[in-house]
Amino acid sequence: MAQLAAEPAVGSHHGFRLRAGLSKAAWFASPFVLLIAIWLIAIPVLDVSPRVFPSFAQVLGALGEMIGDGTLWLHMGVSILRVIVGAGLAVLVGIPFGILMGMNRAVSGFFSPLLRFSVALAGIAWIPLATLWLGYGDPAVIFVVFNAVFFAIVYNTMLGVQQIPTNLIRAARSLGASPLRMFFQIYLPGAAPAIATGTRIGMGFAWRRLIAAEIIATAAGLGYSLFLARQYYETDVIILMMIVIGVLWLLMDRLLLAPLERRTVERWGARAGVE
Repeated sequence: MAQLAAEPAVGSHHGFRLRAGLSKAAWFASPFVLLIAIWLIAIPVLDVSPRVFPSFAQVLGALGEMIGDGTLWLHMGVSILRVIVGAGLAVLVGIPFGILMGMNRAVSGFFSPLLRFSVALAGIAWIPLATLWLGYGDPAVIFVVFNAVFFAIVYNTMLGVQQIPTNLIRAARSLGASPLRMFFQIYLPGAAPAIATGTRIGMGFAWRRLIAAEIIATAAGLGYSLFLARQYYETDVIILMMIVIGVLWLLMDRLLLAPLERRTVERWGARAGVE
């Protein structure tokens, strides 16, 4: 009987969470719905030329055409692969280096000025060097993405390690923890919330730099498609690519990066309320 009595409460709780989630999603989507409504009304009323700004129907037509001939999937796949490879390499290299900087004041003091100098540089400033060193194509774009994520991860990892309580580090050392155990059981978990935050920030930088690099250094990708459409005055494709880029970043951030950061903070950190 107690089990039967508890079932409605559990169902009610899940129903409440579902309604709360739908309400939050609707509120998140509301400005985009408003923007589309203004778009649908303003273009025909103002009689705007398609070469200046396309109608909503023209953008939908461009979407259908690019889906039909496969070019949309090609450009999306190339761009996403470049982001994954560049960001993955940055994570593999940046986390150990950030932990080393955080645990060693001499290393931190030596590299911190260089780190701050590199963070201050605009991402697009690396593209000419990337093309000179690596040529035009995937390596140059991946280098630019790596550059964007690497410095954000290193800096945040270093800060995360420096926030680990000193007593915890001393206790682990006094118990005879090896450097390898210190890395995986103290430094890495202790810096995990900061690493997740740095990854999310770095991916935002990476996505913008990816598009800029693809405009200049490649013959495929969302940025290249955007640039090519500009040459032929295809404003419908330009707007479509802008929408695709924005939607992909929103999906990546809201469905992958934000939940990863939230769960990492809930498990390893003291902070809460990641949005």
